[in-house]
Amino acid sequence: MTLEYFDADHVTRMTPWPALVDAIRDAFRDGGASPARHHHSIPGPDRDDITLLLMPAWNPTGSFGVKLASIAPSNAAIGRPTLHGVYVLFAHDTGIPLAVLDAGSLTARRTAAASALASRCLSRSDSATLLMIGTGRVARQLIAAHCSVRPISEVRIWGRNERHASGADIISSATPAEAPLLHGRWVGPGTHVDLVGAYKPEMCEADPELIALAGQVFIDTLEGARDEAGDLIQAAEKGVFSFDDIAGDMYRMASADASLREDPDEVTLFKSVGAALQDLAAAELCVRGWRSL
Repeated sequence: MTLEYFDADHVTRMTPWPALVDAIRDAFRDGGASPARHHHSIPGPDRDDITLLLMPAWNPTGSFGVKLASIAPSNAAIGRPTLHGVYVLFAHDTGIPLAVLDAGSLTARRTAAASALASRCLSRSDSATLLMIGTGRVARQLIAAHCSVRPISEVRIWGRNERHASGADIISSATPAEAPLLHGRWVGPGTHVDLVGAYKPEMCEADPELIALAGQVFIDTLEGARDEAGDLIQAAEKGVFSFDDIAGDMYRMASADASLREDPDEVTLFKSVGAALQDLAAAELCVRGWRSL
């Protein structure tokens, strides 16, 4: 069996919207396992620590894979992506490595697709304006993914200006912020908030006021959110939020046949920290697409 390699361009071409959104929905609807990811801090004598991530997942069909990725925040200062790595997909029947995929592109694509799935369940169906906080690789994918599921006619880019942070139907944020960029007093009724950054407890993109304002809070997985979702963890520490009040996870969103929004004026919130089952779904879609050419 030939071990195929999919670079960033191949991954992007083989995971189009909305097919990737549907693939992630189907992966969670069908069930599967994605244990909490391993975090390891790798120190260096002349750089900030690099985080090494190991993320395995498997599904009921027997397919399985693992992502090995490094996050080096200092890369941003020199114009390089902060995440690098590979995803290894194994043959479900023999356990033989089947394909190796670029993890940076795969992660950006599946992260954006998960947010688009949440938006499809939680944002108003007539959402026309999107505010994007962040300008990195994931942010660019998030814009495209959100536009694939809602009739977005105007996209605004965050400029650290309070006036620009209000009035959007959907607000998506993907930054490495360690202090809130987005405040509850800026968010109007009916807004859907998509928080993608803050993947460590000490990180935070939204203040506790915004978390408390949300009528419904959804997450990708409860285990990941409890351990890593800095925005929610800090709000819980302030006593304005409880993990017991979470409205649902990606399994609930994937099983929904209709909108989960309960009121057109409520603020809904999706907090993403990433789940390995998303990676597996994206990798399988990529390989299937390549083989069908």
